[in-house]
Amino acid sequence: MSKTAILLGATGLTGSYLLERLLKDPDCSNIIIFGRSSVNVSDPKIEEHLIDMFELEQHGETFKGDVVFCCIGTTKAKTPDTETYRKIDYGIPVTAAKLSKKNGIERFIVVSALGADVDSRIFYNKVKGEMERDVLQQNISNTYILQPSLIGGEREEKRTGERIAKFFAGLFDFLIPKKYKMIHPNNIANAMHYLAKNNFAEKRVSSADLRDLAKKPS
Repeated sequence: MSKTAILLGATGLTGSYLLERLLKDPDCSNIIIFGRSSVNVSDPKIEEHLIDMFELEQHGETFKGDVVFCCIGTTKAKTPDTETYRKIDYGIPVTAAKLSKKNGIERFIVVSALGADVDSRIFYNKVKGEMERDVLQQNISNTYILQPSLIGGEREEKRTGERIAKFFAGLFDFLIPKKYKMIHPNNIANAMHYLAKNNFAEKRVSSADLRDLAKKPS
């Protein structure tokens, strides 16, 4: 059966890997992309909408499909202003979930982070926790919140602290519990692709589970 996927964050690390999977998937006939910059990929499957992501709620008429993948996210280094950070990491995913609920989309998959906690004293963890809470409150039938640990891979922008963390995470990988091991965005994308077609016992998917799901055929 042909499916329509909605993809937010297609130009990011995880989103770009996921886009590759969807383009190769014969079950996916249409990929609707919402973003502020183009993925620069020409394919008949792609329907791209370049918009102000802070005004996503204005695009409800085109926000229609079978599954939503939300790979939106930023960092303290890239977005030091806390108000803007909240608009990105909380506002966009929650708006997408509300549109999904309104338009009858029954599968919603969003990337959060390890440590997300609505009661955390750390602003960034708290924002992620609030996002998770309010996404789940939409009661979309098949909602999966991914909680990866440190994400590997090379980004275009320079993030010195992140590079150092990745170096040590890789160096001491054999000592790190599976839940906290660095995970490659390709594995996250594979797990998201799997969850688009298969159910999972938990709404929140740990980094360890993501690594296992990434190995399953989708």
